Amino acid sequence: MSSWTAKWSFANGQQITQIWGGTLSASGSAVTVTNASWNGSLAPGASATFGFLASWTGANTAPTPTCA
Repeated sequence: MSSWTAKWSFANGQQITQIWGGTLSASGSAVTVTNASWNGSLAPGASATFGFLASWTGANTAPTPTCA
């Protein structure tokens, strides 16, 4: 694999404030994280992880994954 993407939608206005291990793109509630320059190329059976901090007001509902 030469690159990866994770997509989801936040339900209650949550916003990512910090991210590591990936590159963030967000538009409204839709969030897309793509690989960083150093973890995009993965051998069969390998994995990559990323993490983030987010903020919210009110309910902190779990995000809804979006299939690409």
